[in-house]
Amino acid sequence: QLQFVESGGGLVQPGESLRLSCEASGFSIGNYGAIGWYRQAPGKAREGVSCISTSGGSTVYSDAVKGRFTISRDNAKNTVYLRMSSLKPEDTAEYFCVAYHYDECVVWGETAYEYDFRGQGTHVTVSS
Repeated sequence: QLQFVESGGGLVQPGESLRLSCEASGFSIGNYGAIGWYRQAPGKAREGVSCISTSGGSTVYSDAVKGRFTISRDNAKNTVYLRMSSLKPEDTAEYFCVAYHYDECVVWGETAYEYDFRGQGTHVTVSS
């Protein structure tokens, strides 16, 4: 069974940092494709946050997180990471990772949902 398990969420204060992890099981991310992160806040639509190509050589970010978040992947550990810095209350959401069967982030988008499957998510709350 192909699945992701996200971890690393929690409660932090504005300005602090978190690193989310997305560990794959049942398949090798290095042989599958690009991996993306999405988030969904209560009462709001899903929002694409970032995406990284299979090789890790290409990344994209939404305007809302550009310059604050960094996506990376370790194919040997079968894990993708999202380093989040300078967190804001509006970053509060459930974060989940998704898989694409393309090597590049060609179908990723802030409001595009053409991924193959997703994980259950990890919750991030930014509050003072």
